[in-house]
Amino acid sequence: MAETGKQAAIIGGGPAGLMAAEVLAGAGIAVTVYDAMPSVGRKFLLAGRGGLNLTHSEELSQFLARYGSAEPHLRAAIEGFPPSALIAWCEALGQETFVGTSGRVFPKAMKASPLLRAWLRRLRGLGVAFRQRHRWRGWDEAGALLFDTPDGPVTVRADAAILALGGASWPRLGSDGGWVPIFQREGIDVAPLKPSNCGFAVDFSDIFHARFEGEPLKGVAFSFEGRSVRGDATITKAGIEGGAIYALSAALRDALEREGAADLIIDLRPGIEAEALEAALSRPRGKQTLSAHLRKAAKLAPVAIGLLYEEAVRGGAPLADLDAAELVRLIKGVRVPLTAPAPIERAISSAGGVPFAELDGFMLRKKPGTLVAGEMLDYEAPTGGYLLQAAFSTGAAAAHGAFAFLSRA
Repeated sequence: MAETGKQAAIIGGGPAGLMAAEVLAGAGIAVTVYDAMPSVGRKFLLAGRGGLNLTHSEELSQFLARYGSAEPHLRAAIEGFPPSALIAWCEALGQETFVGTSGRVFPKAMKASPLLRAWLRRLRGLGVAFRQRHRWRGWDEAGALLFDTPDGPVTVRADAAILALGGASWPRLGSDGGWVPIFQREGIDVAPLKPSNCGFAVDFSDIFHARFEGEPLKGVAFSFEGRSVRGDATITKAGIEGGAIYALSAALRDALEREGAADLIIDLRPGIEAEALEAALSRPRGKQTLSAHLRKAAKLAPVAIGLLYEEAVRGGAPLADLDAAELVRLIKGVRVPLTAPAPIERAISSAGGVPFAELDGFMLRKKPGTLVAGEMLDYEAPTGGYLLQAAFSTGAAAAHGAFAFLSRA
């Protein structure tokens, strides 16, 4: 497409910002991407270390429901650039994808680096310029963008700007929430940033910590407020974390904030009925220790037995004093009292951000020509591809909004 003579500044070089840059550059807008870090896509690269989960293959209405109360605000953006479009985009960059057994979608390379390299080549081919080590500091009185750089302050005038600065998780990779006070000074409301998809602190005993830190808890079911998730977790130095915990993290975090306490309930043997478990535990254990009996009769891992001992100590009744029925009740619902969510800098993502009431589409009502995309927005999504999909989709939607604004200007 022919150049329009318009210039756009993209602030933030993560997936949302880079997708916005691609859409605008493809429409003939001169685009410069500014990022505070020495290179772009650092959190994107971290996300790919365990296999880059781009999106999910489930039916779109179910997919959209994963965004909870934010779904009405994100629907148009995700329908405009849905999972199928993201998969096609990835494959057009030479990165074939596949659907895992859980329905999650990954590049066959299972890494972010080949995809990012191909993407940056495409962006440079479209004429996108990059300015690293440019930390955004807000606007001057005339509305120009202000940056701190190694060579001193820089002022940039652009016809439109898209802010894609992320939330506040993993700040060492660039998403440090430093934009929040800038917005607040401008009278733009920001919902407090909170840890999302995070682990939790637990006051386990020193003995338990010493014995089980780093141990996986496999094939169990975690429950809270009527919702149950089967999966795995890991005992950490501070408490407990893992994919199944992340799925419940929003409700757990909110309960801790609201009530100061939250009990995670774990069914240590979800695949067996209580009656069968009681029958197995009622058999004489002879000279076996209780731990050996629980390991053999109930098929419990040592870390699971450790959780039973922790609960028995809290309840004031030695585990050895419990009969088979009482042991089964404990196994099918051991209580783990959480004390706090993990710090936001250790969370996979963050909740909170710019409320949709502050936006017209994705444009700031108080800053016409400035749009917001990605994790800066006030929505929360689970892991499983929903976080990255929303980043890509809102980046594309913000770019379309910016182009419409530039077309009217």
